[in-house]
Amino acid sequence: MTGSITTYRAAEEETVTGQQQDHDRHCAAVEAEIAAFAAVLAEADYARPVPTCPGWTTADLVRHLGGVHRWAGGMVRVRTPRRVGLRDLGVTFPPESGGLPDWFAEGGAALVGALRTVDPGTPMWTWGPDPHASFWARRMVHETAVHRCDAEFALGRAPVVDTAVALDGVAEFLVNLPSAAAFAPKVENLRGDDETLGFAATDVNASWTVRLEPEGFTWREGGGAAEVAVRGTVSDLYLLLWGRLRPVDPRLEVDGDAALLEHWVENSAI
Repeated sequence: MTGSITTYRAAEEETVTGQQQDHDRHCAAVEAEIAAFAAVLAEADYARPVPTCPGWTTADLVRHLGGVHRWAGGMVRVRTPRRVGLRDLGVTFPPESGGLPDWFAEGGAALVGALRTVDPGTPMWTWGPDPHASFWARRMVHETAVHRCDAEFALGRAPVVDTAVALDGVAEFLVNLPSAAAFAPKVENLRGDDETLGFAATDVNASWTVRLEPEGFTWREGGGAAEVAVRGTVSDLYLLLWGRLRPVDPRLEVDGDAALLEHWVENSAI
């Protein structure tokens, strides 16, 4: 019996260590993406439209991301068991675009500080299936990376996402997508009769298969037969899943049922 307890404790400690390592990795990635976003802002025209966020200017994009950083960081600091709004957290926005760079930097630093000092296993409110502080470190990596790409699109660039970030982000997107139905109701339309979509990276050994089932969609890592197959760099697959590239983009190769892919893209937008 002692041996079994010892083995169990060793496995538990290994799990905790792995969770902390993942959390530390996500904290470092958040910090890097915040710095990358700030670097793009240094060249930005705040009045310029953001083509990947219709109706937004670059100033709107900065306010959105900076507000999300303050929201997530504030909730992590208080370890809230329920959703707390921006107003309740005392979040304010600069009235003029000239104040946005410093405001954004301050919020980003506060977010990273809150994430680095929290135990990733701390229970708290999240909108996804992981009800722990670790959710927010991972979520903020991809919230920031996607919007950094938006800022680059506004400058006419073709943004690239770090390979490790993109690999993690494809899974993060698929894990959280069912929970997003609460604020993106079209997610409920991701059902079917076992149709499959395959996504395969051309630059790393990684692939994902999504199946539309009557009760919703499921997914797994790995390839196989699919009604529609999409190939591209893992960065471009990440941007496709986040709605920043269209299926017809020349950086992607699409074989099979294009209408099925359009159905996925239309209803998975969050």
